[in-house]
Amino acid sequence: MRKLATSLLVFALFAGSPAMAAGGGNNAGSLPANSPGPADPAAAANPATPAETRMESELQELRDLLVIQGKQFQEQNRQLQDQLEQQREHVRLLEERLAAANGEAEASADPQPTIDPGIGVPAIRANGDSAQEKNEPPTAIHIKGITLTPGGFMEGAAVWRQHALSSDVVTPFNTIPFSGASQSHMSEFNVSGRQSRISMLVEGKLSGVKIGGYYETDFLGTGITSNYTESNSFVLRQRQFFGQAAFDSGWTVTGGQMWTLLTETRHGLDNRTEVLPLVIDGQYHVGFSWARQPGFRVTKNFNNKLWLGLSVENGETTLTAHGQNNNFLAGQYGAGGGLLNPVANFAFTTAPDFVFKAAFEPGWGHYEVFGVLSTFRDRVFPNETAETPSAAGAFNDHRVGGGIGANARVPLFNKHLDAAIHFLGGDGIGRYGSATLADVTARPDGTLAPIHNFQSLASLEWHATPKLDIYAYAGGEYAARTAYFKPGAEVPNEGYGAIGLANYGCSAEPLPGSATSTATSVGGSAGFVPGSLSECTGDTRSVIQGTLGFWYRFYQGAMGRVQTGLQYSYLNRDTWSGAGATADTLATPHAVENLVMTSFRYYLP
Repeated sequence: MRKLATSLLVFALFAGSPAMAAGGGNNAGSLPANSPGPADPAAAANPATPAETRMESELQELRDLLVIQGKQFQEQNRQLQDQLEQQREHVRLLEERLAAANGEAEASADPQPTIDPGIGVPAIRANGDSAQEKNEPPTAIHIKGITLTPGGFMEGAAVWRQHALSSDVVTPFNTIPFSGASQSHMSEFNVSGRQSRISMLVEGKLSGVKIGGYYETDFLGTGITSNYTESNSFVLRQRQFFGQAAFDSGWTVTGGQMWTLLTETRHGLDNRTEVLPLVIDGQYHVGFSWARQPGFRVTKNFNNKLWLGLSVENGETTLTAHGQNNNFLAGQYGAGGGLLNPVANFAFTTAPDFVFKAAFEPGWGHYEVFGVLSTFRDRVFPNETAETPSAAGAFNDHRVGGGIGANARVPLFNKHLDAAIHFLGGDGIGRYGSATLADVTARPDGTLAPIHNFQSLASLEWHATPKLDIYAYAGGEYAARTAYFKPGAEVPNEGYGAIGLANYGCSAEPLPGSATSTATSVGGSAGFVPGSLSECTGDTRSVIQGTLGFWYRFYQGAMGRVQTGLQYSYLNRDTWSGAGATADTLATPHAVENLVMTSFRYYLP
């Protein structure tokens, strides 16, 4: 601005010079002849020409202009400073909001989200980690071109049940005791760390394909020395153990033990995105369809909108039969030499289960339709009922079962609420439900009969804050009456839920049982053998469960995650009616259970 004012002043001075030259001579005594003389001597002594007056006027105008421009410059400078301060304040607010958003991301980040809190998949490092956290060692190990990412959690859990089941944090839903059982008059409380989990994700990248695998274990297995008395030395258990090749073309091949393809996934048909109920219970929730079993799976991704998959999985059979003749054989106890549990039943399966599934993600929500095909086999001995029983004429009988189902999950209220519905129905699919109802029963001729079964689960998961998830579930499983007449019977008295089978003893409490032993030298000693109910068939018609609970995360970030949870569940078990204590009467026993579980967990980062 000073340079501008100086330039204007110089310009004005030069502009006034011609006027000065035109208005005066070289000296006062050399005026032209026709020039008038001075008016008076004073005027001649101090000449004030029009040029000088005009120059002074112009200089004054310039001074005034400079003053005005200076004030304008000061005002503009003040406005610019105000705007600069406003921009600085805006930037500061944006930085604070960004820091807060990064903090929320740390609190809410979960590779399964609101995924099962127990999945144990390593979490992704949040963007808002502090400099100190970023300097921590990496959460993955790189060796020979592959990446090893450890995961899992450590848990301290507790369970209280109104009616004792002699069970850990895994609830056998189909064994809720009837009112006559001594256990129904006693509660139980157990504290456990057995659900603590160890996992490892292995990944490597080749040209056009990603290869790797995943294993996951916990301590819910039992050994001959496992107890709650002193050492609490429960054994490691295999949950998942599979290898995988995921091609850039969208094809994925997976082999090993994993969640069945029936289980709902959160994204496409991808392994490790299974959507499990958020409950603490290791048996999950009534109405939830699942299995973890060996299999071989092939899936195809079509532009992240449609996925198709086929899985060939290990088959098995759960059997419940009453009143039948001893004329069939479906399997046997496990052979210890073959490394199968010698106190568990294993069916002689003839073929694997086949699971087909399609998943859709049109832009809002995740939707699935699926089906399963199962086969069952036993050996029939038609001459077992002959006057002279024999195995002559024995033959193998094959039956086919299966079912279809669907899943739908949608985010609501800006993804603060997830709503989902699940359904699976068919014949011989009971073992795929959390209540593990029977797949088949036996007819009078010894052949197997698949049981109609339905499983359904409704879910609401509210992500109330970045640290708090609240969940509510309602689920049910149903097994249809599959009853038959023995020759000469007036009412059905064989099979599953037959009306001619006795139920009148389910409310009469027996005396405790005596000490027992088994072939493995494992049994109950005096004082630890509840009495068995007599005249109590108690075939389950339906099991219904309602659950309310929450998970609260104290911290989630580069150091891992610390959270606690609480779950309350109400269970109702209804049975098929059977013969009462007197003629032409029926008895329909039922059982209820209330349970509370708590959990405190630390997840590896």
